Amino acid sequence: MKAQNIYKYLIVGFIALLLAACTNTDAEQKFEQTPTERLNSQKKELTDMLLSSENGWKVVYFTDNTVLGGYTHLIKFAKDGTVEMASDFDDDTDVYKSEYAIQLGSTVSLVFTTKNRIHLLSESDNYPIPALRAKGYLGDFQFLYYGQENGEIIFRTNRSNQELRFVKATAQDWTDLPKNIDMIDNVIGDPSRPLFRLLETNDGKTIHQFDFSFSEATRFAEANSVETGYSVTYDMGIGYSPTGIVVSPAVEVGGQKLTTFVYNNADGSFTATGTNGVSATIKYSSKPLVLTDDYKILLPLNANVVYGHDRSILELAPTNSLSFISIFKTIESTLAVGSKLTRIQPWFNTPNGSYVEYRFVSSTGATTRVYHYFTLTSDATNKTITLHPTTIWKKGSTFANAVTISAEANLKDLDDNLMNPKGLYFKRENFTVGASNAVFTFTSTDSPFRMTTWAFQ
Repeated sequence: MKAQNIYKYLIVGFIALLLAACTNTDAEQKFEQTPTERLNSQKKELTDMLLSSENGWKVVYFTDNTVLGGYTHLIKFAKDGTVEMASDFDDDTDVYKSEYAIQLGSTVSLVFTTKNRIHLLSESDNYPIPALRAKGYLGDFQFLYYGQENGEIIFRTNRSNQELRFVKATAQDWTDLPKNIDMIDNVIGDPSRPLFRLLETNDGKTIHQFDFSFSEATRFAEANSVETGYSVTYDMGIGYSPTGIVVSPAVEVGGQKLTTFVYNNADGSFTATGTNGVSATIKYSSKPLVLTDDYKILLPLNANVVYGHDRSILELAPTNSLSFISIFKTIESTLAVGSKLTRIQPWFNTPNGSYVEYRFVSSTGATTRVYHYFTLTSDATNKTITLHPTTIWKKGSTFANAVTISAEANLKDLDDNLMNPKGLYFKRENFTVGASNAVFTFTSTDSPFRMTTWAFQ
């Protein structure tokens, strides 16, 4: 064999020995502990970490940020297996004590073994909207341990495999938790402020505007571009904080992800600020961002169309204003026990004229209908309609047997808002509620009144 070949074989053999040595070392390190020993080591690591924070941990839990917002939990662990917890799930921000365990399975997990505030998110019979019936708030109470990063504990939820981070809480976090609840009214929108809201983004060069709607029940907001040819949308879960809101997923503007919005009490706005002029602001507008021609479908003399607010489902629509809901409840407070105002229906240009039907159902199931007639005009410039009240009021169990009556005093406030001399905006919304019927809103042009209806044709 030539010396050159011998040299080549020697080199190859040497490399093989090196690789074998490295492999053996890695294997020895990898299998230095048994699986049980590794799990026990992780259990101790997690236990020590949970107990290491003097003021416990803060968790903003977005169970599913495609349909729901975030819920802040403050959690403090004790060596004896008990845990103290408070949350902003509702206005009960008191601290409650329960038990927890670090359990071993295929991995290490933190389990809240007895009922506490976090279980409110996992109860299937506790749901915010009909679409989540038997699903609840899609939450969990068992979290799989995935390590630590920058002082935060990283978990994944057992059911949905969603990442969840525990951040060290401060004493101030516990003190300020009730302020999260105080912030809710600011997010919903103060009744004295305009009804129209928008999300405005600025990437440092260009400003874009999006309509903005928020559902209190789900803590979820939708923002859709109002610009032709610009189809960007932002759907986001919202969590409350003492100074504003946090959103998930982030609002991405100019390549920056904005998650923390600070509240400005002077104008009711919420602003997230990035760098280099990047920002996003949720703010009020005195009129709709886009005026539609939807009102024109009401105008033909033979239109014969009807739109109804059905209490059974539409009271949950996010487009109902607080003013409308308040008026609605005030009317019901004047009724006999068990009676309800179940439907409000404006009828336009029917063979019998135009009128608003107010439908009542008593505790025995008997139905009474009250009709107030109006005439209709429109404003093509401002794209509004005006329902001009007449003196004709009727009442009966059906339209056919209705008789003329005097004006119903308990309906005056509601009726005056619908027949506002300054007019109403009429708009088809881009969502449905509880049924396939198209959703339309009647909105006052000069007050915070808005009623959500289904189209019944």
